[in-house]
Amino acid sequence: MVLSLTQQAAEQANLNAKQLEQLAQIAKSSAERGGQELMRHYGRLSTVESKGRAGDLVTNADLAAEAIVLEALRNETPEIAILAEESGSEGEQDGLRWCIDPLDGTTNFAHGYPFFATSIGLTFRQQPILGAICVPFLGETFWGAPGLGVFCNAKPIRTTDCCNLADSLLVTGFAYDRHTRLDNNYAEFCWFTHRTHGVRRGGAAAVDLAFVAAGRQDGYWERGLSPWDLAAGVALVDLAGGSISGYRGEAFDLCSGRVVAANPMLHALMIQELAQIKPLRGDDFGAPEITAMGS
Repeated sequence: MVLSLTQQAAEQANLNAKQLEQLAQIAKSSAERGGQELMRHYGRLSTVESKGRAGDLVTNADLAAEAIVLEALRNETPEIAILAEESGSEGEQDGLRWCIDPLDGTTNFAHGYPFFATSIGLTFRQQPILGAICVPFLGETFWGAPGLGVFCNAKPIRTTDCCNLADSLLVTGFAYDRHTRLDNNYAEFCWFTHRTHGVRRGGAAAVDLAFVAAGRQDGYWERGLSPWDLAAGVALVDLAGGSISGYRGEAFDLCSGRVVAANPMLHALMIQELAQIKPLRGDDFGAPEITAMGS
């Protein structure tokens, strides 16, 4: 029997069914506490600051939600390391580790656009095991673990069975460094837009992945992401029957920042298409000064 990505990680971490269920419940309750805090601040922000890159923002809501999530996880699982978007790392990062994005979709949140989440994933040796993503504006929490299943609130979810691009609805995003490099996903967006029912850009990677896991969108690809963007959502897509990889179909690497996620048949088709796409020139999108591919 071939183990899935999350099953392999859980087995390597020596986690049994009871432990996985307990950890999934902790992730779920902590994500929901973070989501509740976000809603307390929604539409009532007191600070919005830039981290330096265009569009890369942090608000008082990010910080408040992260503080609440960290308090919950430290109390429940003090032995598990932490990687949080705003406060950084604590503990041994290659063992069991919580990857936390207290507010995925900060730019959306700051503008009052109601597409954001608190995302918490558990990893072992940089591979996702389980996750929980609370989308508080919708009143939905997507969560699951190996052996337990994957759910939206209490309802089981699964990826779609869409088997061709022409009938698919995809989703993607654009990284903060898109202003400085040619490998910026513009060409991929155009390519897939002309071969599908459409491509959405939600602005919150965790929610995009949760929607793929729930069968609301058929597939997702993106580059320039961080572990806290990916850990929970990748776990959920895997648990929901999806395939996860890098752009060339190689094994998923949490630290690469690149991901392709879809049901197995559509995933293979997306990989084939990605292999054919070349970045646009800077002149093509009104930025002739951009000449570097980036890394």
